[in-house]
Amino acid sequence: MQNRLATVAALTLSLIATAASAEGVRTEKNMSLDLATQIAAQTVATCTANGYAVTATVVDRAGTLRAVQRADNAGPHTLEASRLKAYTSASAKNTTLAMMEGAQKNPAAANLVNIPGYLLLGGGVPVKVGNEVIGAVGVGGAPGGHLDEQCAVAGIAKVQDLLK
Repeated sequence: MQNRLATVAALTLSLIATAASAEGVRTEKNMSLDLATQIAAQTVATCTANGYAVTATVVDRAGTLRAVQRADNAGPHTLEASRLKAYTSASAKNTTLAMMEGAQKNPAAANLVNIPGYLLLGGGVPVKVGNEVIGAVGVGGAPGGHLDEQCAVAGIAKVQDLLK
C-alpha cells in the first residue's frame, strides 16, 4: 500500500512539474542585428535602383527598433513613417497595405487607425521564418505605399536564405 501511495505521489508531482514547465520559459525566434541591417540595406538599395529615396526601418518581433537606413535625399518624414509602418506590421503580423485596405472596406476595422503607434499606409511587411513572424520592415518615401511595399518585399527576398 505504501509503495502504491508513493508511486501515485511521484506521478502526481511529475504531472505538476510538467504543467509548470509548460507555462515557464518560452523559446522563440527573433531578429538579429545582422539580419535587420541586411534587410534595411537591401530594401534601400532596391528602392534606390528604382529611383526612390526612402528610409527602411526594421523592428524585431516586439516592434523594437533594430536597424534603420535612410537613402541620400530621403525626406525627414520618411524616418518616422517607416518606423511606424514596421511597428504596425510586426504588431499585427500583417502587411500595412492589407490592413489599410481592410480598414477602408470594413467599418468594424476602421478604428485600427486609432491604435497608438499604428500607421495604416502601405510599406510595412512582416519578416517570417516559416509561419512565425520575427519582425517587420517598414519603408517610407516612394511615391505610393504599394511601391514602398514592393521594395520591402524585395529586400526580404534578398536575404531569404537566412530566414530558415
